[in-house]
Amino acid sequence: MTTTVGSGTQESYLATFERIQATGAAQPQRLRDTRRAAMDRFMELGFPTRKWEEWRATPIDPVVGTRFRSPETFEVAAGELEGFDLGGPRAVVVNGRFAPELSRLGGLPEGVTVCGLAEAIERHPERVEAHLGRHASFESHPFVALNTALMEDGVFVHVARGVVVEDPIGVVFVGRPEAEPTMSFPRLLLVAEESSEIRLVEQWVTVGEGRYLTSPVTEIVGYANATVDHYKVERESDEALHLATVQVWQDRDSNVSSHSISWGGALVRNDVNAVLDGEGCEATLNGLYLAEGDQLVDNHMRVEHARPHCDSHELYKGILEGRARAVFNGRIFVHEGAQKTDAKQTNRNLLMSKDALVQSNPQLEIFADDVRCTHGSTVGQLDSEAVFYLRSRGIGEEAARSLLTYAFAADIVERIRVEPVRRDLEEFLFRRLPKGDIVRQAV
Repeated sequence: MTTTVGSGTQESYLATFERIQATGAAQPQRLRDTRRAAMDRFMELGFPTRKWEEWRATPIDPVVGTRFRSPETFEVAAGELEGFDLGGPRAVVVNGRFAPELSRLGGLPEGVTVCGLAEAIERHPERVEAHLGRHASFESHPFVALNTALMEDGVFVHVARGVVVEDPIGVVFVGRPEAEPTMSFPRLLLVAEESSEIRLVEQWVTVGEGRYLTSPVTEIVGYANATVDHYKVERESDEALHLATVQVWQDRDSNVSSHSISWGGALVRNDVNAVLDGEGCEATLNGLYLAEGDQLVDNHMRVEHARPHCDSHELYKGILEGRARAVFNGRIFVHEGAQKTDAKQTNRNLLMSKDALVQSNPQLEIFADDVRCTHGSTVGQLDSEAVFYLRSRGIGEEAARSLLTYAFAADIVERIRVEPVRRDLEEFLFRRLPKGDIVRQAV
């Protein structure tokens, strides 16, 4: 059944919700209740406007003003995914629906479960119910509410206690545009039990041409002493609308890192939230965004230090060309009693044209008195003295500027511990930068 959402009206999304509820009789009652509560909350909130403080710099006119419908195509040829293959285990989702025929999940270690979310709800309801929708709050976020109400599938990853997953697991979300704009609301739930370790790469790609909306939610749960190394690479077409939330919850002594790489999409918003809810946690949130033309990339960060003796580190860098725009809004929130907090937040931006624009707003809210918290932001152009220095060494101006731009990005690139992801990003930079062959030879 095809449902069309006309001009962003809430009633049309409500009709889609009613269709999903009517066909999801096998779902656990708690999930059905959560869906209903999320839809009710979306109807109360409505779409964000410029009057909302958290959305004043992110116009969503392309979303509200477009007629979206549910997708009808859930297939792509295996060959079309060759450029996105990490070589190890992978799960594939096409237009919001898990694609087992494209996934490669054989040979996973004992104690590791990777499957479609709809399948997990049916086969492992107790594991899913314990976490799905528990941490990503929809009370103040309309698109998290929409995802919670309208999600039909996605990926479930569960790592049992003490299990170490050596090879990175890939999750590829494919947008397959159709003749008319489509919408999807996939969900990724990753649960790392006590003392487990996992590395996961989440890729967002497009096969074909055309506008579509994807509004995903990723929930990462790290239990005591767990280690999670997460990567999100958004490399969709320049017509894609991508409004995403990544929600991290950590128990004591856990270590979670999440790296966000964005170089595609017409409108991209990443809300990344982490709650450090046990003593001794460490969270690392890094990001690199590259925008050109009329692209808009918005990164909203919130790190909550809810318990004492926790560390968090954030480093986001942006490179903007043409008339591109970027927003960085970061907030470190230290709860009362969260003593010995050590938190650092940095945002740096490089403007490559006079028409590019960045709005950067790092913030601290501290309700404890024995903490070490810092934040900083820079927006600027390439250092003219550094360009002159390279030119004085016989390097042309274009190559000199490209070398300095690559060096700016390399601080993030070198932190990526999955070799195929790091290599793909390096190659993208070489292709995009003028005189990229010279840069490749130099580095």
